Amino acid sequence: MHQNFMLFKTIVTHYTSLPVGALEYTFKNVSDRPLEMVFSYHSRNFLAVTARQGQAILPIGGGFILRQDGSDRAPQEQGEFAIFTDAPSAVVDHGWFRGTHYDAFTLVWKNIQDGVALENPPMRGPSPGASLYVPFSLGPGQEKTIRLMLAWYVPRTDIRIGADAPNAPLYTGEACCSSPNHVPWYACHFKSIGEVADYWRNNYDRLRVQSALFRDTFYDSTLPAEVIEAIAANLTILKSPTVLRQSDGRLWCFEGCNDDSGCCYGTCTHVWNYAQAIPHLFADLERTLRETEFNVSQDARGHQLFRTNLPIRPGDHEAPGRLSYGAADGQLGGIMKVHREWRISGDTAWLKSLWPHVRRSLDFCIQAWDPRARGALEEPHHNTYDIEYWGPDGHCTSFYLGAFSAAIKMGTVLADDVARYRELLKKGKAYMETKLYNGEYFFQIVMTDGLSARFEPVDASANGPGYGRYVNQINQQGPKYQYGTGCLSDGVLGLWMAHMCGLDGNIVDGRKTRSHLKAIHQYNLKDDLSGHANPQRPSYAMGDEGGLLLCTWPRGNELAIPFIYSNEVWTGIEYQVASHLMLEGMVDKGLEIVRLCRNRYDGVRRNPFNEYECGHWYARALSSYGLLQGLTGVRHDAVDRTLYINSQVGNSFRTFLAWEKGFGTVGLRNGKPFVEIKSGALDVKRVVVSGKEMSLQTARSQYAERP
Repeated sequence: MHQNFMLFKTIVTHYTSLPVGALEYTFKNVSDRPLEMVFSYHSRNFLAVTARQGQAILPIGGGFILRQDGSDRAPQEQGEFAIFTDAPSAVVDHGWFRGTHYDAFTLVWKNIQDGVALENPPMRGPSPGASLYVPFSLGPGQEKTIRLMLAWYVPRTDIRIGADAPNAPLYTGEACCSSPNHVPWYACHFKSIGEVADYWRNNYDRLRVQSALFRDTFYDSTLPAEVIEAIAANLTILKSPTVLRQSDGRLWCFEGCNDDSGCCYGTCTHVWNYAQAIPHLFADLERTLRETEFNVSQDARGHQLFRTNLPIRPGDHEAPGRLSYGAADGQLGGIMKVHREWRISGDTAWLKSLWPHVRRSLDFCIQAWDPRARGALEEPHHNTYDIEYWGPDGHCTSFYLGAFSAAIKMGTVLADDVARYRELLKKGKAYMETKLYNGEYFFQIVMTDGLSARFEPVDASANGPGYGRYVNQINQQGPKYQYGTGCLSDGVLGLWMAHMCGLDGNIVDGRKTRSHLKAIHQYNLKDDLSGHANPQRPSYAMGDEGGLLLCTWPRGNELAIPFIYSNEVWTGIEYQVASHLMLEGMVDKGLEIVRLCRNRYDGVRRNPFNEYECGHWYARALSSYGLLQGLTGVRHDAVDRTLYINSQVGNSFRTFLAWEKGFGTVGLRNGKPFVEIKSGALDVKRVVVSGKEMSLQTARSQYAERP
């Protein structure tokens, strides 16, 4: 039979915030005779918590519903998952054979082998699983597509994360549902699995057309294939369990996810710094993250928790341990991201509402980490490597300067006094260029003297005499977990963030930035890691694979215990370095990094749609979206209604662009800019190509709004 027909399978994407998905199977008869076919789909009741209690399989038009009842003690166990088709000839087995051992599987497989479309009505009590069958005929050359539609409804959870603020009233839920725990967005918009399924049936065609339009527009690009693959593959993160949306519509995220739980909670600010997809594709959702950071997770001092509670609510800023820390790169990056969201949305009223909190946040950063006002972070400051840097470094100081640049632009528009920020930016630029640059790359000065914080040496007696020499070496070098004279791949990360946020990325001398990026490529990029030792998490890149190491010490003086993870390879950092190289005109070097990364995720060694770090579908990999801007310099500024293009790929190219109210194709034809609006509307009064203002050619599809 396999010689007589061809099978094509198309996976239709899950839709934003909707608990639905679909698969389409297309069959084509390539023989010269008619065929009688049976499509079938089978599922165990994977929602069942126990083998006997509270589970059932219920009917729905064209399919079945897997169900698990909740209880007073465990209401979160209630859930339903519908599997159905719109094919009129569908036949449903609502309950497999109730036997022992493998009886159910044996008889289901017998039905498949015999081509039997078994009809069996729903029965009371638990069932092992269910099946649906679609008999159909195909004449020679005919095709048929069968839609398999999926919908789920789990309205309650037991997810409650984070320490409450002292004396805060107990969070009891949003208006639509009272619960102290996380309630998913859809539970407040649909009352049952039936409503979800009906919405899916009634809107399927419209949503599929819109999804296909996005897909076709995104892939209608002349950019290198490895770049398009890197971006598209990582967009799966947005519909993974890494990303949640609570009942009031606000976004909240893990860093990644384990097999059965989220990994590293709280939309961690320093990890989500890297992620560039959501602010462009779903700008309104990204703005809720800024609102949470500055309105909910920030106290009156300006101290910001870098992990937000779920359900979203104020946290404890005095909790013991690192849960109450402020993260320098996360908090300063958030200030740049406010600028980005303002530029993408054009909503100055929104900016004005956040500005007092932004200013308070930046003032806290100055007081906490730069109390002597030198323009560099000297006091111990927490960062994305889950440690504290002691002394100034290029990594976080570049964020500091980027935050000043953003604050100056925002404050000036709002007629606020930003003179202090201008002075510190000037001093910080000089500090970074003269004291944190060794002629080749930016580094860290490890400090313990002259700080408010007190350095506590490692206790030699706690480890025995055998480790005495290590302890002496560690204590001579200063605190553990620094990078010192190392060449850090994140060494000018704040300057990349500035580019991504619509700021001037050349805050410091561009020649020094380019030199640093060249050093990263020269020293940290390895095309074969066979000789590299990584005792931490080597599975990210190992053996004959290539990858970009987080840090190397090309001038010697590697620390006895450098910062955590220093020997590892993270895809999110690979993409940010690659796109930064591209922004600075070093396209070949950037593409080399992307190719080595994607070669590791080739579908044989690793899942090409799951670039893991601390968990699956790790958020940092969404830095890959920055490759679009890296190669083309394309950016829409809704504040000044300007489209910017700064191509690194020649005078003729096509690329995808999303903006606040739509998306389309943007590019150059023999040096002349054009826009093809595929969805929504685009308000542009100026086009600037490589610093020169030019006229714009525009075209609109049938889905684009007319003026």
